[in-house]
Amino acid sequence: MNWIVKLFIKNYKDTSSPKVRGAYIKLGTAVGIICNLLLFAIKLAAGIISGSVSIIADAFNNLSDTGSSLITIIGYKISIKPADREHPYGHGRIEYMSGFIVAVLITLVGAELLKSSVKKIFKPEDIILGPLSIAMLVISILVKLWMAYFNRKLGKTISSGGLIATSRDSLNDSISTLGVLLALLITRFTGVNIDPYAGIVIAGFILFSGIDTAKKTMQPLLGEPADPELVKKIIDTVLSYEDFAGVHDIVVHNYGPGRIFASLHVEVPNNIDLVHCHEQIDLCERQVSQELGIELVIHMDPTVTDDQKVNKTRELITEKIKQIDERLTIHDFRMVEGETLTNLIFDVVVPVSLKTKNSELIEKIDQSVKEIDPKYHCVVTVDTDFSNHN
Repeated sequence: MNWIVKLFIKNYKDTSSPKVRGAYIKLGTAVGIICNLLLFAIKLAAGIISGSVSIIADAFNNLSDTGSSLITIIGYKISIKPADREHPYGHGRIEYMSGFIVAVLITLVGAELLKSSVKKIFKPEDIILGPLSIAMLVISILVKLWMAYFNRKLGKTISSGGLIATSRDSLNDSISTLGVLLALLITRFTGVNIDPYAGIVIAGFILFSGIDTAKKTMQPLLGEPADPELVKKIIDTVLSYEDFAGVHDIVVHNYGPGRIFASLHVEVPNNIDLVHCHEQIDLCERQVSQELGIELVIHMDPTVTDDQKVNKTRELITEKIKQIDERLTIHDFRMVEGETLTNLIFDVVVPVSLKTKNSELIEKIDQSVKEIDPKYHCVVTVDTDFSNHN
């Protein structure tokens, strides 16, 4: 595959470049159109010669794949349009939509194959399977396996949902054709016509794959959690700055490949020089943009670091909260002491999967903290960990 990429794509290693990404998608699309049109002609001929409904259905499946390739390139063309007034974050998510449309086409092909196969059960026809038809089907399987590998490599290289969906479709096609071939061989050597039943099984497989692909391509549109590895890289980069003591409230928005926006709060000593801190934040945001391709906005949270009593109390509160749920964390901790009670003001970060209601959680925290000192009163704000990295 590498030699094809090197031959047709200049600067093929610079996958962050929109121009290079476009070249990858155009290459995948061109290869897909040529191969699928060729396979359509081969399978249609084999289906007509043999009289097999499953081969003919498989041929039109390849013809629909040509449409899928066209949808992928159209989706990319729209996705690279610059941001405008109606779409200030760009059009990158169109790539996910094109992947979804491909999934719908897969599902429709499966439904049509199921319909034609059921009809053949009640109106069976004789099947003539010769060496030429067998050879055509074997060639089709090998070509589709190569296309699945080729599109998957391209899709993974540039993080293209459309190409990855096309790769799954090609793999499904190879399995479908293999099933057709095996069914026809059984029919030839046993005399039992299982061609329509094989078509039903293959149709079920294609339908399942189409629905599964649709779910996967819709996830980024519905709002899936950020990649844990990406979140870790962001945190590690931020905490590499000496004055940054902690990170919380991380939010990552994906607006399509190469269009990721993120925000977070960073904890800094309350006595830090503001100008110096602002410079460090600017440097950090620039580093994340250059190294990870993410537009990051950092909010500064001053925290008390030189008060032993506050630090010790924060440690005790953290231990108590961890006893409630190991995944819970706190930040923005403050103490306000009065004559009869001491207010402990802080935020607690909870994972999305936590089932406990916020009111119940706050009550549990307050009761647990009072075991340290009955004078303590918790003023808690519950934050959701949208990054899902805990």
